[in-house]
Amino acid sequence: MIAANEFTALYLLPLLAEFRVRHPMVRVVVKRTLGSHIPDEVESRGTEFGVLTYDPARVDLQSIVVYEDELVFVVPRNHPLANEKQVSIRQLGAESFIAHIVPSPYRDKVIQAFQRHKTPLNMDVELPTLQAIQRFVAMGQGVALVPELSVEEQIHRGELARIPVKELRLHRKLRLVYRKDAVLSHAARAFLKLIEVEAKSRRGRYRFQKER
Repeated sequence: MIAANEFTALYLLPLLAEFRVRHPMVRVVVKRTLGSHIPDEVESRGTEFGVLTYDPARVDLQSIVVYEDELVFVVPRNHPLANEKQVSIRQLGAESFIAHIVPSPYRDKVIQAFQRHKTPLNMDVELPTLQAIQRFVAMGQGVALVPELSVEEQIHRGELARIPVKELRLHRKLRLVYRKDAVLSHAARAFLKLIEVEAKSRRGRYRFQKER
């Protein structure tokens, strides 16, 4: 069993698909869990693995960086800014942002960046899921700052346009964690090995870097 939240589960999907090809008889369960609760889930043996967007800083957990993501600015394809090579925060003061209702350090950093540049951040709509946000933006109801991993397919299909924001370069690492003293199941060991192999073959943003 793997504990993940709405966003980190997206990282798992292509890896789980490959795992199912190699091990079709193994039952796979991904338990949706608040990111702040995942370290406790792993420590209490409620799950073998957890996937996080932050360093849990717990000495009893092995942490491995497995992916590097970036917060990206997206607009509908017919938006006036859709063909811009780059924009500045000041250009976004009149935009209507579709925001994630869940508080996060990255949301705070965005708010602080707009404040530093004395630019209003109009979060006119707040939605509970990343999927709802990207669909609402694609419908022409606003713009958004979301993890790149959550909108890769929509950008590829041309439903959304990604535009770099000069003053915003927010990267974050996804980490796989498990108990250092754990005797991992055969399936868990196979999945861990798959992540390492896939990181080498996929490259790009995929990683397999032990932190401790």
